[in-house]
Amino acid sequence: MSAERSDAAESAGSRPDRHLLRWLLTWARPYRGRIAWAIVLVLAGSAMQVAGPLITAAAIDLYLRPEAGATSQKVLHFIQALNLPSTGGRGLASLAGLFLVSVLGSAVLLILQARTMLMTGQLVMRDLRDALFAHLQRLEVAWFSRTPAGRIITRLTNDVEALNELFTSGLVDILADLALLGGIAGILFSMDWRLALVAFAVLPFMILLSAWFRSRARSIYREVRARIAAINTHLQEHLAGMSVVQLARAEARTSATFRELDASYRDVNIRGVFYYAVFYPMVELLIATGMAMLLVAGGIWSYKGTLSLGVLVAFLQYVQRFFRPIGDLAENYNVLQASFAAAERLHALLQTEPMLLQPAAPIAPPGRLATLALDGVWFAYDEERWVLKDVTLAAAAGERLAVVGHTGAGKSTLVNLLLRFFDVQRGAVLVDGADVRSWDVAELRRRFAVVLQEVDCFAGSVRENVALGRPGIDDARIRWALEQVGAGALLDRLPQGLDTSLGERGTGLSIGERQLVSFARALVGDPEFLLLDEATSSVDPLTEAVIQHALERLLAGRTSLIIAHRLATVVGCDRVLVVHGGRLVEQGRHEELLARGGLYRTLYDLQLLRPAEETEREADLP
Repeated sequence: MSAERSDAAESAGSRPDRHLLRWLLTWARPYRGRIAWAIVLVLAGSAMQVAGPLITAAAIDLYLRPEAGATSQKVLHFIQALNLPSTGGRGLASLAGLFLVSVLGSAVLLILQARTMLMTGQLVMRDLRDALFAHLQRLEVAWFSRTPAGRIITRLTNDVEALNELFTSGLVDILADLALLGGIAGILFSMDWRLALVAFAVLPFMILLSAWFRSRARSIYREVRARIAAINTHLQEHLAGMSVVQLARAEARTSATFRELDASYRDVNIRGVFYYAVFYPMVELLIATGMAMLLVAGGIWSYKGTLSLGVLVAFLQYVQRFFRPIGDLAENYNVLQASFAAAERLHALLQTEPMLLQPAAPIAPPGRLATLALDGVWFAYDEERWVLKDVTLAAAAGERLAVVGHTGAGKSTLVNLLLRFFDVQRGAVLVDGADVRSWDVAELRRRFAVVLQEVDCFAGSVRENVALGRPGIDDARIRWALEQVGAGALLDRLPQGLDTSLGERGTGLSIGERQLVSFARALVGDPEFLLLDEATSSVDPLTEAVIQHALERLLAGRTSLIIAHRLATVVGCDRVLVVHGGRLVEQGRHEELLARGGLYRTLYDLQLLRPAEETEREADLP
């Protein structure tokens, strides 16, 4: 439920609607011409809708049931403006044609307006998604380690889609409803103010009902978003780790957890359904009450001759059209609530500032000196629980350093600091003589190639997985890199060569083949520095022998930092660094450290000598 708590915290102290609306409108600003055109279409369509009941009143009072002196002045002015004959079939036919034109014209304008806003909404959503993804790539690695992937996916899918309806229909529909309400109210009071007051007698109750619904809908939408984020997080984690779930026979437990999350999501939606179930019938009841009051009062005044039948019929049509937009406004308000609930999260995400900022004035990239250094480095991931303690080391150009130590000693942290995934609390990390905090981050990382224990391959071709979109890398260089790391046989085996498509996470290649692809990826960019973090621990001995041979080609002329548990892989390094408890406790060549008899010798004996002794004992058994 951590995703739910995070979402709840994110919504706490949420921004007022007007600020969120102002922020949302900034995304629509590049398309204000389209929106202005849609507004013109809306206003024109509203005018045509308002004209219909007036045409009906004119047809009744002037042609179907003339009542001298009782016809509204508004109707008479309307007829005079149309320059229609006051009697005869021609006038009635003209009004019928005009009514048809108003209906067809309103439909055509609605089509144009809907098309305009649908296109605008898609354009705005594209811009927002692009901005969100670009912003995510600026955030530090630590942010992703503490933020569930399912929650991030929810932001870029469900929350963005919630805004789509706002831009495609919500805002313009609200404007259309307000324009229609204003036009109808003005016409009703100008036709007969007494009947208008009767018609609007239920309006205060409608406003109170809408306010009640509004106060509850917002919190429901927030909870719905939190629950769906929790579901997405659970799905992402357990679908990606399905092999672990099945191996541990944890299907029942994970299913039970999913059922709890799904039930929580269902319960929140059911609470929302209750408010809908109360709101819409009550709206219909109030509309029916208003119509009944209108019929009673209008019938009495019409019987007394102070109100024409045409005006009464027009009032009935107008009141139906008046309360329908109120119902639409309630529905569009629901759209606004969903949009604001999503906008709160998207705004918070875009407001998340990277903790590792680019320097205001990055240094000019120094020449390829190929030197690395840590100067009195202290580092902690969590407050002052130090992972590295006063570590000082240096690597000369072309030097191969091996880093060994127990799990959790702080070896992989060195890679994170050199690439500036994290910043040190004390001391400095130097690359080519300059503090990494003064480098342009992209320029800094361009000089490194990293091969990790877990290889990240992406859905796409082999070519794309090796080149990674870097400029200046052609097919010839990609083939050369694959051959250099011993993947020539792999390339020959693939049915479409470099065009062979890999599935998600490199499906279609074995673990060893994916590791070879990662080595080729490192070599193809001609890096200045090479960082290897348990790069051969996941492959079989035969593949490791191929990789060890390829490593000589890969390491030649490059300053390298090799993190390894298998001490056999560090024998040929220029220097071995032994890290223990976050401190650099020993360093020297392999032979020197063995002769010294310290921690390195202990690790060596545990890893290499003890298995050999066990093998000898097994050979002596009868």
